[in-house]
Amino acid sequence: MAQLTIFYDGGCPLCVREMRHLKRLDQRQQMTFEDINAEDFNQRYPHVSFSRANQILHGMNGEGDMLYGLDVTHAAWSLVGRGWLTAPLRWPLIRWFADKAYLFFARNRNGISKLLTGKSRCDVCSLD
Repeated sequence: MAQLTIFYDGGCPLCVREMRHLKRLDQRQQMTFEDINAEDFNQRYPHVSFSRANQILHGMNGEGDMLYGLDVTHAAWSLVGRGWLTAPLRWPLIRWFADKAYLFFARNRNGISKLLTGKSRCDVCSLD
């Protein structure tokens, strides 16, 4: 069983790029990646609200506890041995600012993706 399930926006080029990178680094296969846009997503994960997951990154640890936003990011990068890169984002004073910046990114990810990749959305972004 995975130690972390990440519920990501599979239509977001930047989101998919990060998930691909994490998947490549996840040598011990400790994570599973679930596209919230998958046709059967609601049937397989009825406890995860699509609209809420579309606003903020969702994750679920091995005990079934939900994580959100940068807590998911830090958990994922920690599993691949690079948690030191994201740890400062969880420090008390920095955490507040980092969470606000993350929420700005999440709200504007399509426009930011367009600026950085040339595409705001992709029809089929695969992790493979």
